[in-house]
Amino acid sequence: MKLQVLVAAVNQNVDALPEKMGLETDAILVNQCGYAAYQEYEHKGKQIRCFSMKERGVGLNRNTALLHAEGEICLFSDEDIHFFPGYEQKVLNAFAQNPDADVITFNFKVDPSRATYYNEAGRRIRWYNYGRYPTYAVAARLEALRRANVCFSLLYGGGARYSNGEDSLFLHDCLKKGLHLYADTALLGEEVYRESTWFEGYHDKFFFDRGVLYHDLYGWLAGLFSLRFLWSHRAQMLTEKSFLEAFGLMKKGISEGKKRR
Repeated sequence: MKLQVLVAAVNQNVDALPEKMGLETDAILVNQCGYAAYQEYEHKGKQIRCFSMKERGVGLNRNTALLHAEGEICLFSDEDIHFFPGYEQKVLNAFAQNPDADVITFNFKVDPSRATYYNEAGRRIRWYNYGRYPTYAVAARLEALRRANVCFSLLYGGGARYSNGEDSLFLHDCLKKGLHLYADTALLGEEVYRESTWFEGYHDKFFFDRGVLYHDLYGWLAGLFSLRFLWSHRAQMLTEKSFLEAFGLMKKGISEGKKRR
């Protein structure tokens, strides 16, 4: 099996990025900047293909990488990830040990304020536990994604209409298409802390956008999941808004999601 890393970047020096990230495998770098260009070169004997583009949006970035991907196994990544030596073999071993797996998530060290998951045991990922994983934790069989016609939403994430959620929607669509998802305990690297490119506080747009996302994720159950979300995070998120105000904003987002159908 061949592993290829698909890196989403914004305004980066593509010549320096492989060394900065600790890349040891073939990779595709999609750099959203002020110009369009293409280049390729070798880094430590591995092929690095770089696509620079003017357009913005993380979904468009990742779809561009998927369009040009060639590796049997693709590992999604971001410009602020640093891989530990030997990550390639850990990923390939996980797929070899789970031959029916189409998608596998892995562990990364992150700042505690950004931690949403940690795989403490290998297990299947199903409908009730898929929503915690960032895209950079995900590796997938390229042929399985293409066979299922799964890609990233252009509506969500940095540079898109709605704040975030493209990662959850991607895994949602994988499950919906019948792909087999697994969690693995291998630690592949770490996220170098930086300020979020989309988070600006728990304001009206945050709750409204979350409502739109929950409509796309949960359908007629979006209201119930909104209540659960707000109750679970009330101490952190509801310092400036009441529970009912935040829920009202999420309901407006759910309504907008319905109108798009």
